[in-house]
Amino acid sequence: MTTDSAQQTFKSFKDFYPFYLQEHSNRVCRRLHVVGSTLVLIVLFSAVLTGNFIWLWALPVIGYGFAWVGHFFFEKNKPATFKHPWYSLLGDWVMYKDVLTGKIPW
Repeated sequence: MTTDSAQQTFKSFKDFYPFYLQEHSNRVCRRLHVVGSTLVLIVLFSAVLTGNFIWLWALPVIGYGFAWVGHFFFEKNKPATFKHPWYSLLGDWVMYKDVLTGKIPW
């Protein structure tokens, strides 16, 4: 990882994840991420089970909507998605697992 705060680069997700967690230190922000991710899973499974795939358009709106509210109003930072979209998406789901398993406080 470079130390230039304007444009950090990461060689691997393992290098990125500590940065990602630092950007999610606010508990309300993390909770909004968990709520958004849970709703994404509910909508995804519901769409697949019912065959009503029109609802899939809502997945990014739900997932990013909750997350971005957390960042802009509680964490007061820019979402990592803007500069590191793939690592950030993976980070969302790893953090989700870490919250559900108690590794990170809810």
